[in-house]
Amino acid sequence: MSDTPKTSASSLACGEPQSGSRRRFIRAAGCAAVAAALTGCGNLTTEEFLQRNFRELDKKELAEIIARLEKEYTAKFRKKVTVAATPPMPGVVFGYALDLSRCIGCRRCVYACVKENNQSRDPQIQWIRVLQMDKAEGVNVLHADPYYDPPLVPQEGHFYMPVQCHQCKNPPCVKVCPVKATWQEPDGITVVDYNWCIGCRYCMAACPYGARRFNWGEPHLPPEEINPVTEYLGNRPRPKGVVEKCTFCIQRTRKGRYPACVEICPTGSRKFGNLLDPGSEIRYVIENKRVFLFKEELNTQPKFFYFYGV
Repeated sequence: MSDTPKTSASSLACGEPQSGSRRRFIRAAGCAAVAAALTGCGNLTTEEFLQRNFRELDKKELAEIIARLEKEYTAKFRKKVTVAATPPMPGVVFGYALDLSRCIGCRRCVYACVKENNQSRDPQIQWIRVLQMDKAEGVNVLHADPYYDPPLVPQEGHFYMPVQCHQCKNPPCVKVCPVKATWQEPDGITVVDYNWCIGCRYCMAACPYGARRFNWGEPHLPPEEINPVTEYLGNRPRPKGVVEKCTFCIQRTRKGRYPACVEICPTGSRKFGNLLDPGSEIRYVIENKRVFLFKEELNTQPKFFYFYGV
């Protein structure tokens, strides 16, 4: 966007236009004001707000944006931070399975996810929520307790059901986004362009799994705790006023690694792989275990499966 003045929203509001016509100046100032009102991000630059959707960027524009973000994050967190835009691997659709008979509710997955994906520590944001269920009730969310805190787990008479983004094939969150800031990638991962999200929270209302989180306050990420290896559509630091979510650790899985929650699980309850590969572990689970989909009646067609291994 060569005709857009590269200056902050605050300076546009208070000063004179640095270049271009009066019409361009008024347009840019108005857009920046709207951005601040909608997202709570008063420090958005005009360039950031007028940035095109990620899917519309050419290679040059994307390279410029990534360079800007790397410079910004490196200065803010006082360490070298990289931002990648890794494309999907051909012939891959990711799937996830969780063994309810083995999960012990330790929540190691929750905190590994927080660390890997640069989630805010204050206010605390967690993409994975573990539900404690009564064995006598079975899978019944009305009797679930996400705030359990016993001295030791697992507790007698209970089992545990972690819930996160189900990466639906038919995602209701995508359908309701008024600005098309969220979409599904060819490898099945639903992503968010955080520069486009206006924080309306329609996607949160539409998600039947409660898998999206809104940044009510300025996210707090201690510099010594940041994961400096980030992805534009994944774990890069998010601003106040946007909705964020699990991406199956896109910064890892698109490079052939497991998600952080899979690696940390002490009981091997979590399985991950390529649904299109007949020899993958995820396909073995689906074809040979007792598998069920959470809220299957909604026809979201999730790629997150629950099963009983024993």
